[in-house]
Amino acid sequence: MIVFVGSDHNGFALKAVVLKYLKNRNVNALDIGDNKLDPDDDFPIFASRAVSAIKTSDDKDPRAILICGSGQGMMMAANRFKGIRAGLGWNVKAAIDIRNDEDSNVLALPSELLQNNQDLACDIIDAFLNTPFAAATRYKRRNRELDEL
Repeated sequence: MIVFVGSDHNGFALKAVVLKYLKNRNVNALDIGDNKLDPDDDFPIFASRAVSAIKTSDDKDPRAILICGSGQGMMMAANRFKGIRAGLGWNVKAAIDIRNDEDSNVLALPSELLQNNQDLACDIIDAFLNTPFAAATRYKRRNRELDEL
């Protein structure tokens, strides 16, 4: 599995923590930006980069972790692309649910909530990376319906 990690200025500090954590866990993680703290950058740029990377990856299970202030902006931007199922990981249960039920391939993290609770951020990431898709008939049907919108 490859994980593309991106953030805007609000998530920049947490992104460094996430990348270090993934490296320490021997996860193939690629930083898709921003490469420097820019208070004027815009989250849609990094969501688009992550989605493009997922869609062109040769990896059989590419994923992304996107970080902004609330996580909502990254999630909304990523979900504009067909085949992308981004979910907000504000706690471990949410991360488990978006993987188990929706087969989420993008985790959006809220830096405003997690910057001062990096252990929770790492637990959320573990849940996102380690929870398999349940592949229940109803879940597959719903994901197919999403792709047909």
